[in-house]
Amino acid sequence: MARILVVEDDPAILRGLVDALRQDEHEVRSARAGPEGLELALREDVELAILDVMLPGLDGYEICKRIRADGLAIPVLFLSARTRESDKVVGLELGADDYITKPFGVAELLARVRAALRRTKREENPALKQFSFDDVTVDFERHRAVRRGKPLGLTAREFALLAYFIRRRGKPVTREELLTGVWGHEVPPPTRTVDTHIGQLRKKIEKDPANPRFLTSIRSVGYRFDTTVTKP
Repeated sequence: MARILVVEDDPAILRGLVDALRQDEHEVRSARAGPEGLELALREDVELAILDVMLPGLDGYEICKRIRADGLAIPVLFLSARTRESDKVVGLELGADDYITKPFGVAELLARVRAALRRTKREENPALKQFSFDDVTVDFERHRAVRRGKPLGLTAREFALLAYFIRRRGKPVTREELLTGVWGHEVPPPTRTVDTHIGQLRKKIEKDPANPRFLTSIRSVGYRFDTTVTKP
């Protein structure tokens, strides 16, 4: 069971989503307007957010941006009647984990919710609540990462990658291991997708992403995250 936020202005769709999620044994918070949805996202310690793109007061894109700016790395799923590829790209680049077009089947949506939650839960480890390196602090319980108190704005996928590396710090990690450990049982993306996400993660955790100090490449192998090696 997870605490899930649903922000949808259509009352019939909202009611259907809330009922389906509760039948799937989730705890649900809901709102029909953007400002109320953002307040719930930041106040209620939710574990996943389902956001309609077109909302009164504040659209779903802006809610997602502000969630990320606050440091929350929870999975975000967009709902939208917009089917153009460019709209999906915008949503994903803002830090969403999935983009579901209307109309959609309840079974499909629940499957995507479960997949997103599995990716998050896979990296949970009660023995490690927090980890710090350099001036970065990663809070596993709250799914937040900050540098000197300022949120890094990690997406859920980037947070999962960083968590995976932290728990395997000092060890070589192949791209295939990352695809299995972070992307899980989904249809695996091309290995270059891993490289793209690593590049984005370095921009947020490294002071000089072009010459990474902590998250380094290993030729013909993959990557290593190590906080014990220092560079001049």
